Amino acid sequence: MPFQGKTCTRGVWDESVPKITFDENGVSNYAHLFDKLVEVYPRGEKGQADWDAMVQKIKANGKGKSYDCIIGVSGGTDSSYLLHIAKDLGLRPLAVNLDNGWNSDIAVKNIKKMTSALGIDLDTYVVDYEEIKDLLKSYMYAGMPWIDMPTDLAIKAVLYKIAAREGVKYILRGNDFRSEGSQPTEWTYGDGKQLNYLHRKFGKVSVKTFPNYTITSLFYYGAIRKIKSIYPFYFLDYNKNKAQDFLISNYDWEYYGGHHFENIFTRFVMSYWLFEKFGIDKRKITLSAQVLSGEINRESAIKTITELPYKKEELDEVLNYITKKLDLTRDDFEKIFSAPNHGYKDYPSYHYIFNTMSRIANPVLSLIFNNKPQSLFKAEMIDNK
Repeated sequence: MPFQGKTCTRGVWDESVPKITFDENGVSNYAHLFDKLVEVYPRGEKGQADWDAMVQKIKANGKGKSYDCIIGVSGGTDSSYLLHIAKDLGLRPLAVNLDNGWNSDIAVKNIKKMTSALGIDLDTYVVDYEEIKDLLKSYMYAGMPWIDMPTDLAIKAVLYKIAAREGVKYILRGNDFRSEGSQPTEWTYGDGKQLNYLHRKFGKVSVKTFPNYTITSLFYYGAIRKIKSIYPFYFLDYNKNKAQDFLISNYDWEYYGGHHFENIFTRFVMSYWLFEKFGIDKRKITLSAQVLSGEINRESAIKTITELPYKKEELDEVLNYITKKLDLTRDDFEKIFSAPNHGYKDYPSYHYIFNTMSRIANPVLSLIFNNKPQSLFKAEMIDNK
């Protein structure tokens, strides 16, 4: 999607990004949010010291248990490298993979290579495909932008569920705001309440085994079971490109083509559904973060944005695969695709509760989260302005 209106002078955020504003120097509020997160989560000597202290805490809490932490693995760069780091530091992680029926062959091979080479146990949680298929289609019929939300919620639920089962208090996550950025709420918000509503309204299959992540789950696992999510790459000097080179050289790991492209459905959503149906180019967020973090230069990011996020010559084959796997005809898909667009505000959700919590309940949230999540900083600096 070409650049629209004013563009941030530091990154490539433009006026297509919801709630973007610019200061007198043309710097966007998203760039200022990035700066704030860097300030709160410094790397270098301070970040390393914070991480070393956390590692000791994880080890101490895990004594006498089979594992001392959980790592969700997708076969992608971040989670694969996180396995290497954890093992190298003497942690005893249990690798957990959610199989929703859409993992690419490369991703599956990468997971097996990493866990086998490092001697890490792997727990694969297989979601009933008829259920996940019906949920994904429910989001499509609802006209939502982030139609992969059922997968995101299932991953959260499974990680906490297995952590609780094993008596583990820490989940290590491979997220990194320096290489991923902060996504606008309007593009990617979703929650367990909204999932249940959309499925009741648009679904056809009875969901009995799908691991939904509700507000009850949030408080139970966070406040009562005291399971915390830790983000090592917030603190460590991590570079995604260098990590990929390391994984390829040391583990015969394979690259899968793009951010979150290790999952076939996610790749379709990010490169085609969002882009062509909603005019959303999520690359503007990730590339901007990588520019500010010094991973790439701004000129390279601008050039990338001027190119399509998908290959035209492969589009027909991709759409045929997607529709067949979803049990849709191409006519069905075209009707869904051309139907009116909607957003998270059009359907019931927990958003009002979370928004209120972000304003007034920081002491309560501290019981749930190990560190103040970047979503709360975004709420304060962007969403609630």
